[in-house]
Amino acid sequence: MREYTNFEDIDRDLKILKLQTKIDTEEIKLTIEEVKDSLSPLNVLGNAAGALVQKALVLKAVGKILGVKRM
Repeated sequence: MREYTNFEDIDRDLKILKLQTKIDTEEIKLTIEEVKDSLSPLNVLGNAAGALVQKALVLKAVGKILGVKRM
């Protein structure tokens, strides 16, 4: 724990802490916006469609490599 010898040092540290709090608050706001954007219905559907296409391509490639025929 820091020991203070005058009020100027206390005021300086308090200002720094207030600024750090504002910075942290803005970072949280930005993070929330990024999460909102990534969870939009259009992004969710796009990600789901991309995952399905990727899975289908992998299954097709594995089938060709292993020589498995679909019934």
